[in-house]
Amino acid sequence: MQKSYSLFAFFLFLMSFSGRAQQPAKPNAVEIYHQIQKLNFLGSVLYIAAHPDDENTRLIAYLSNNSKARTGYLSLTRGDGGQNLIGSELRELLGVIRTQELIEARKIDGGEQFFSRANDFGFSKNPEETLQIWDKNQVLSDVVWAIRKFQPDVIINRFDHRSPGTTHGHHTSSAMLSVEAFDKVNDPSVFPNQLLYVKPWQPKRLFFNTSWWFYGSKEKFDAADKTNLIPLQIGTYYSDLGKSNQEIAALSRSRHQSQGFGSTGTRGDDIEYLEFLKGETPASKNNIFDGIDTSWNRIAGGKPIGDLLSGVEKNFDFKNPSASLPDLVKAYDLIQKLTDTHWREIKSEEIKKIISACAGLYLEAVADVQEATPGSTIKVKLEATNRCNVPISWNAIITVPNTMNSMEITPLPDNKAITRTIELVLPNDIEYTNPYWLNQTGTVGMYRVDDQQNIGIPDVLRQVSVTFIMEINGVSIPFLKNVVYKYNDDVKGEVYQPFDIVPVATSSIAEKVYIFNNDRSKTVTVKVKAGKDNITGNVKLELPQGWEVIPSEIPFSIDKKDQEVMAVFSITPSQEASEITIKSIVTIDGKIYDKNKTDINYPHIYKQMVLKPAEARGIRLKIKTKNEKIAYIMGAGDEVPKSLTQMGYEVSLIKPEEITLEKLAGFDVVMTGIRAYNVVNTLAFKQHFLLDFVKNGKTLIVQYNTTDDLVTKDIAPFPLKISRDRVTEEQAEVRFLNPKHPVLNYPNKITVEDFKGWKQEQGLYYPSEWDSNFSPILSANDKGETPKNGALLIAKYGKGHYIYTGLSFFRELPEGVPGAFRLLANMLAIGK
Repeated sequence: MQKSYSLFAFFLFLMSFSGRAQQPAKPNAVEIYHQIQKLNFLGSVLYIAAHPDDENTRLIAYLSNNSKARTGYLSLTRGDGGQNLIGSELRELLGVIRTQELIEARKIDGGEQFFSRANDFGFSKNPEETLQIWDKNQVLSDVVWAIRKFQPDVIINRFDHRSPGTTHGHHTSSAMLSVEAFDKVNDPSVFPNQLLYVKPWQPKRLFFNTSWWFYGSKEKFDAADKTNLIPLQIGTYYSDLGKSNQEIAALSRSRHQSQGFGSTGTRGDDIEYLEFLKGETPASKNNIFDGIDTSWNRIAGGKPIGDLLSGVEKNFDFKNPSASLPDLVKAYDLIQKLTDTHWREIKSEEIKKIISACAGLYLEAVADVQEATPGSTIKVKLEATNRCNVPISWNAIITVPNTMNSMEITPLPDNKAITRTIELVLPNDIEYTNPYWLNQTGTVGMYRVDDQQNIGIPDVLRQVSVTFIMEINGVSIPFLKNVVYKYNDDVKGEVYQPFDIVPVATSSIAEKVYIFNNDRSKTVTVKVKAGKDNITGNVKLELPQGWEVIPSEIPFSIDKKDQEVMAVFSITPSQEASEITIKSIVTIDGKIYDKNKTDINYPHIYKQMVLKPAEARGIRLKIKTKNEKIAYIMGAGDEVPKSLTQMGYEVSLIKPEEITLEKLAGFDVVMTGIRAYNVVNTLAFKQHFLLDFVKNGKTLIVQYNTTDDLVTKDIAPFPLKISRDRVTEEQAEVRFLNPKHPVLNYPNKITVEDFKGWKQEQGLYYPSEWDSNFSPILSANDKGETPKNGALLIAKYGKGHYIYTGLSFFRELPEGVPGAFRLLANMLAIGK
């Protein structure tokens, strides 16, 4: 199959791939033509699944770029419960990363991104558990809201609603909720509060995007009866790009870097299959829009617009796109008169982008700083450049906040940049920049978003913008631009970053968890960072009764914005075992600042800022530790070494290439980070040193690895088969298979109480088969399942001990789970 003309989405990909994801789009003539083709298609598809990376990018790319449909992806969660292959961020911070990865993916495949308020609380084995933790009614409300707002003609589910228990509970739940929403979305008595903003809507049909995976193997799928399936030939080749649809889809999927989903594109004919579930049965076997009017004729007053734009498409001059401006402006003016507010809003934005592109109209609002505080004044440089011979005038601007529009009408001559600098005063009550879904405290399964109109919005809500009011051929057209910050990097060149509103001061406590295993005091360091010049105040630690801190507060003064000062406190724990929250409180001019600011800055996504309470955990713990020296080999990324240091151990991070027996001679224990044998290729050549280290009388502790490719099959001294077994119910009963084993008795007596309060899960990717030299220590299982005995396996090898564990220490230790610390102390002391 061939398809002429390129993809605007692919142009955006090129910019994101080069690390310049937020540079303004500057489409060429071929890309503009593609936008015009999409402008003339009035059909929509909504793809629904559970997580970032669940989406079928091949189908999304095909529907958006070949069919020209408005294509959305509703991911019910932001992927907060996954693992992270590129850094140590977990939970909410990982959700922020994966949100941005989805946004970047949609720029490549041409789709739009949406979310619900559901929190990815971790792996769930059945939809019953999932929907209980999520709050089914709230998530169903969000799915109905997304459908009513997007108004899809067609909905496609990624997963099968009829197969609970065969896949992730989130997966099945996403399909079940979609099926239920399909039947309810047109009923005005269902979630009637939404009707203040949207109307009931009935999609025409619902499909399930099946594949060989749901049949168990490619061979079974090839042999299956496909009479009732709709085959879509998605192997489109875009000749002007030299790219296949599958190659573009692979580039999109490869944005999921935190999950290690780099993908290689394929070429040639390819088929995706859809199973019809509900609605109007399509007569055509290769057109999911069969019987649906996807032309401008579907809306009142649309026919003259369609006639006009058909002429624009037919007569488009690739050498002079501005020749289309007169008819495009006429069409824009007609669109403003449409009574169908849904399509009026969508097509207004689409045609404005096309008009701007045809005119070579470059509009930009750049702040002189990347961050500013409420009440401050910023300078914003405005640029308007017309790069065509069609007369355009710059008539006014509207700024948010502090609306203003006073300026002289300025004609824009061909290819001459017109710049102006304005000052914006930020209100004292302007909200800080933050992912809006993190602003309020939610539950384990749900984020809290009270404003109905914000639910589902993918990105951070930006509060500072400039709208350029331009006049073209006598028609006034507004172009909204968020205020951004940019600078020149000597290596990367022009770099764009968001403009953020920050507190006057933020603070951070040096460690997430402080372990007090005796009555002695510990030093706790607080870092205070200035959000503006010349701040003076006090910082203190807030502790519950029974805990003491000296001094009660510490004064500070900071001259320059972004500078930091350290405040050092001494905390004495209570006499009794307890777990507390340590809060950092900064006071400036009588106002309290209690936020910690985290910057997330990876080259494949837009820079993010997250504000969370400036807190740490303090644990008065009855724990005995020995003086083991630990060498830690980092894997995919975790914070276990920090927790080991808090326990009082001497920890050294060892680079894999440095591993030799001589290098390890001074250590008692080597511990590998999570997924080390999946991602650290050097371990394939260094494993024999680690096993010899054990043989010589030391201990090797290997944390979980996945069933994906291992860098060596000999990760243990004896046969060991990793599986997908896991215990997701963190409060599942734990049984001791060998109660007298030293790991359960020395130096700490481990009891079932030590497995209470675990977070998200007990463990994952347990071995399912192992050599008789291994001693299984623990047994647990989720409700209704067989016992899983591979959580903790210990083998004597030579004079030393090899330990393999799938227990989620990487989650439990940063969360301050006492039992996890006590058990790990025993594992480190094995053999002593």
